[in-house]
Amino acid sequence: MAIDPAIIGTRTEAFDTTAERGRLRFFARATGQTDAVYEDLVAAEAAGHRDLPVPPTFLFCLEMDNPGRGRFLTDLGIDIRTVLHGGQEFTYHAQAYAGDLLTFWTEVRDVYTKKGGALEFIVRATHVTRDGVPIATLTSTTVVRDPKAAL
Repeated sequence: MAIDPAIIGTRTEAFDTTAERGRLRFFARATGQTDAVYEDLVAAEAAGHRDLPVPPTFLFCLEMDNPGRGRFLTDLGIDIRTVLHGGQEFTYHAQAYAGDLLTFWTEVRDVYTKKGGALEFIVRATHVTRDGVPIATLTSTTVVRDPKAAL
């Protein structure tokens, strides 16, 4: 199945979610963060933060709060069994904190094929803002394998 390059530039609906302290602390522990600023409000404030800072890559977890997260691939007619996560990149513009209401929206940046169409790639950028101010851009690459094509 060829993914139509006409989807380049399309955007998802925006959604809002909040970075909650409990989730931030859990993520920090689970990912081995040793800096107390990720778990202790007093330590965070002493380091100049207004609250617990959002740990690196946690925005990817918040992106999963999107109520329509599975719709993109389904709407394209892609069988989820043929999908691989091809890559993830984070570009940070400002620090996010516990309690922040963050807005997420995603745009398709590129679509291309390799291996004679056996592998199709979708590059998407998710923009994260707080009160309209950019916080981060999460760029992900999804690989769609054509099970009928020879690699």
